[in-house]
Amino acid sequence: MSDHRLGTAQILLLAGYAAGMAGGQVLFKLVAQRLTPGAGLAEQLIELAGNAWFYAALVLYGALALAWIWILTFTPLSRAYPFVALAFALTPFLGALVFQEAVSARLIIGVLFVLCGLFFVVG
Repeated sequence: MSDHRLGTAQILLLAGYAAGMAGGQVLFKLVAQRLTPGAGLAEQLIELAGNAWFYAALVLYGALALAWIWILTFTPLSRAYPFVALAFALTPFLGALVFQEAVSARLIIGVLFVLCGLFFVVG
């Protein structure tokens, strides 16, 4: 296996991709907050049809899928995919920022381990 180093532009693109994935999760949470709790599947599907956040999330994820394919044209999958872990690190903090969800010390330690792993893969 070759030691393919990622360039600064690749790292920034991959970090941006991960940020977009985390942003998409925020959009999906906004969608979920607007669904009627305990409603049946049919009613929730009707609610989804009128939910602008749902369409925004779908458009974002569609754009991210296209961006991912483009990124993979010049980045090895084995080097690119670990950056998806950045979304796992960003999403809980976005949840805390946007939805006032709790961030525990255990979560912070876990995120630090994820980031250390990414550092080893990229470094």
